[in-house]
Amino acid sequence: MLQLQTPNGDNRVLLHSCCAPCSSAIIECMLANGIRPTVFYCNPNIYPQEEYEIRKNEAIRFVTSKNLDFIDADYDYAHWKAQMTGLEDEPERGPRCLRCFTLRLTETARYASEHGFTLFTTTLASSRWKSLEQINEAGRRAAARYPGTLFWEQNWRKGGLQERRNQLLREYNFYNQLYCGCEFSMRRLSPPTDK
Repeated sequence: MLQLQTPNGDNRVLLHSCCAPCSSAIIECMLANGIRPTVFYCNPNIYPQEEYEIRKNEAIRFVTSKNLDFIDADYDYAHWKAQMTGLEDEPERGPRCLRCFTLRLTETARYASEHGFTLFTTTLASSRWKSLEQINEAGRRAAARYPGTLFWEQNWRKGGLQERRNQLLREYNFYNQLYCGCEFSMRRLSPPTDK
C-alpha cells in the first residue's frame, strides 16, 4: 500500500470524487494511512442526468460500505453547460477540461472552507485520460479563492493504486463508464457519419 502523508499534516480531507471506480482505491489507501476522507460528489458535467444518478449511486454504495460521509452537491447541468459556452468543440485535455475542473474544484474548495476542512483533493488525478497539470492548476486556482484551504496535489495513478482500482472494480462489480461524463466527450464515442 502506498505510504501517504497529507501536505499539512491534517488527517481530515475533503475528497472530490468523480466516480466509484476512481475513488475506491484512493479511499482505501487514505484509510490505511490514517486519513479520513469526506467524499464530495460534485459533477454537474455528467450527461445525461440518468448517467449522473447511476454514477452517484455507485459512489454512495462504496462510500457507505466504508462508513464515511458522502456529500451530494447539487446537480446543475444548465449552469455547467453555460460555463462551457464557446468550448464545445475543444478536444479532451483542452481548455474546456481545465474550465470544467476549475468549476468543480472551486465548488469543492468553497464547501471545504465553509465546513472546516483545511485540505481538499480530487480523484480526477487518478485517470490516465486526464491532464495532471490541468487538474493541479484547477486545484490551486480553487484554493486561492478560499484562503485557509489547501489543494493536495497527489498523483493517484502511482503506488499500485491503478492495479487496486481494477481489482475493486471487479470485487464491487462497479458500473464502469465509457466516457468522462460530459456530452462533448460522449459525442466522440459516436461513430462518424458519412457526409
